[in-house]
Amino acid sequence: MYDLKETSGLSISTDENGKLTFWAELDSIDPDVRYKKDMLDVLYDKNGQGSEELYYMYRGVGYKEDRELMAKHGLRYDITVLRSGQVGPEYIKTAGHYHPLKPGTEVTYPEVYEVLYGTAHYLLQTEPDDDGVDVILVEAKPGDKVLIPPGYGHITINPGSEVLVMSNWVASGFDSVYSPIKELGGGAYFELAAEGEDQTFIPNPRYKPAPRISLRQVQDHPELGLISGKPMYQEFLSSPDKFAFLTQPENYF
Repeated sequence: MYDLKETSGLSISTDENGKLTFWAELDSIDPDVRYKKDMLDVLYDKNGQGSEELYYMYRGVGYKEDRELMAKHGLRYDITVLRSGQVGPEYIKTAGHYHPLKPGTEVTYPEVYEVLYGTAHYLLQTEPDDDGVDVILVEAKPGDKVLIPPGYGHITINPGSEVLVMSNWVASGFDSVYSPIKELGGGAYFELAAEGEDQTFIPNPRYKPAPRISLRQVQDHPELGLISGKPMYQEFLSSPDKFAFLTQPENYF
């Protein structure tokens, strides 16, 4: 059992299979489960062997006394747990999605992630157009925050030997858009396990022209309440207005 209170600021823990336990005043939440059969359209190897359960999505996590404040600011706090391992040669990942435009603007909703346990590879990509797609790879460790800015979709990959636990703040009033990534058979790159400790990023041949990938380091954004090592659940409670960029992106990006 892994205690996540230090990184999350919440009374939660997880077991090695990715199931969360909620302690103290936290209501227990049943997760939405993403199965391998749900991911066939976006996998590198549709016939690859691996666990049937790939990851768990716990939506609307929080203490009862904080729910009014969350609702006032139009935000939702989620926790996602990715199991370790592979499907065929590919590391376990999320299905990937884009965000819609905020009504009345030309800006899509952003999102912010925080690693609570394990190692995450965040693959950010622009929507395909005639010039192709730009892809950004960010590696994040416990306490790191990763901002998904407007205009980018994202996929999370677990390249580690242990579960990956991450939280996110997001505007509560929209639905994610999965179809563009699904229709192209996955993200712009697949991350495959290689010999030793190396990883291999293989471009998805269905993206034309070939996608471009660049590496980016984790960056703090204290003006947005995003500081490495400081749980962003607690940062929201102390400075909720700093998280207005999630619901009012037109004023920030």
